[in-house]
Amino acid sequence: MNTEAMHTVKDDVAVDPGKRDSLDHREVFPSFRNHIVRQFNNLWTKETALRRLPILQWAPNYKLNSLVADIIAGITVGLTSIPQSIAYATVANLEPQYGLYSNFMGSFIYAFLGSVKEITVAPTAVMALMVQQPVLDLGPAGAVLLSFLSGCIMLLLGCLNFGFVVQFISMPVITGFITAAAITIISSQLKSLVGITSSGKSSGFVDTWINLYENIGETRLWDSVLGICSLLLLILLTLFKGRGNGRWKIFTKYLCLLRNAMIVLSGGLIAYICSSQEKYPFKLTGKVASGLPSLTPPPFETEYNGKHYDFVNMIRVLGSSVISIPLISILEIVSIGKAFSRGRLVDATQEMLSLGCCNVASSFVSSIPTTASFARSAINSSSGVVSPFGGVFTGALVLLALGLLTDYFFYIPKTTLAAVIIAAMIFIIEYRAVAEMWRIKRIDILPFLVTVIACLFLGLEIGIVVGIAVNLCFPLYLASRPRITHRILTVNETTVLIVRPDSDLAFSSAEYFREKILKLVTQTVPDIVLIDGEWVKFVDSTVVRNLSSTVSDIKQQERHVILWRWDKNVRNALYRFKKHKFMPLFRNDESAEKVIENWKPGFLNDSFVNTV
Repeated sequence: MNTEAMHTVKDDVAVDPGKRDSLDHREVFPSFRNHIVRQFNNLWTKETALRRLPILQWAPNYKLNSLVADIIAGITVGLTSIPQSIAYATVANLEPQYGLYSNFMGSFIYAFLGSVKEITVAPTAVMALMVQQPVLDLGPAGAVLLSFLSGCIMLLLGCLNFGFVVQFISMPVITGFITAAAITIISSQLKSLVGITSSGKSSGFVDTWINLYENIGETRLWDSVLGICSLLLLILLTLFKGRGNGRWKIFTKYLCLLRNAMIVLSGGLIAYICSSQEKYPFKLTGKVASGLPSLTPPPFETEYNGKHYDFVNMIRVLGSSVISIPLISILEIVSIGKAFSRGRLVDATQEMLSLGCCNVASSFVSSIPTTASFARSAINSSSGVVSPFGGVFTGALVLLALGLLTDYFFYIPKTTLAAVIIAAMIFIIEYRAVAEMWRIKRIDILPFLVTVIACLFLGLEIGIVVGIAVNLCFPLYLASRPRITHRILTVNETTVLIVRPDSDLAFSSAEYFREKILKLVTQTVPDIVLIDGEWVKFVDSTVVRNLSSTVSDIKQQERHVILWRWDKNVRNALYRFKKHKFMPLFRNDESAEKVIENWKPGFLNDSFVNTV
């Protein structure tokens, strides 16, 4: 053995040869102190500033023509967003003004912190649906507190760089959740579409249909006529989008983009004309509180239905929605960001931070939880938005509506708002994604269907957890059943069984790996069992103990074991367990044939030990 192999260099000081092996085989733990110091120092770099304040990237190159494009896109989105926000407030069982309160602060904040120019932050149908029950239990205070808590949780996750958590939610689960939410929202709006005013105590899918069945006799003719006609017209305009040539194409494009505002304004105009003739054929939105919301902290205690709730009781009533709402919000904004990123990487952590700031700030103006809206982001993109600054003009238009137009919102028929929501939900369901799953990997239909059924019958919060749990069973099963290849080799009349796991080994696969090897040994009756660890870069203590038992079991059958091409870190882990047992077994020659030719029972290859 050469002199260099008998020394371990540590701070340039020679170590006693007798201690060399123990030092070589020690596990090296990461230095948390150095990691924290490095992360803290990175906070003050130019790269971090550009990443956490995206406005610093696009503002220096911002020009007048960019401003004009953003104004056009922002106003276009605002004209669509105003009627939708009023409609989503009704979905959340809130007064209409709360939808507008939720629709401007997020636009302002995201303009400076957002990294995807197409995204618009506002109340969405999913968020409105998820706060239905908290509003029923705690009133508006429940929705506003949820906005604040959701923002705080998203900020915390963003500060901890937990952007990777969204990777654990697969496309089938996302598609199933969106589909179930769309079906639930459509179901909840059918009664408003046909003029039924009775409402049940629950907003769940099953209870909504039971309530609709029990009150079907209250259907109003003119509400039904206006609602169904509005819905059909919205669907036709959506399908007609982008048709035509030349100037006609531009006209149809903006006609389709403004379809929601056009339908709501037309319905309001019809209702106003009827009311001027002392006729009231439709159920109207009614009075919308005018003026801007007061700037107040979110409620940490409230009185509702004659009962006082302190902060702890409010949290208890809110329950799992405190966790599920920020999770769904993050999921929506990241997935929408990826859809519009056009190949650019989306920083999930930055989106968490920006959305967290949006929700915390919005809670001070009585907002419900907000996130990215796919429909409005699509309108923003097709309108030619250049930067996130377009959201400022959307927010400004909403503030203008709150200050000057609320008196006119009185005449908006509820059935047209229901038509706007139903039309949006029909096109949110990802039919193509379901077809792609069926064409690419049919097993993905299982987590999709489980998520849909669980969300519909158990609620959105529980349903998505069930879907994630079922979907995680697939990688867990694969991890517990790694692919193990084997072949038989004969060298100098010696039969050799070569076994190779094709991935890392963990506790979940330890017993399977052991049983597989012993079964192959029984079937092939080799003289030597050569276990090839070329692809194994990680093992845990369970695998180490099982591998030790496997070696013992093979030796009891009077067969020999060779461990070939194992990674240094894996070898060291085995040495730390039973060095005297494993060190004679390792070989690192170039070919299996050479290993067998040079093999002798109990032979310790010094040239290999030098490389350990």
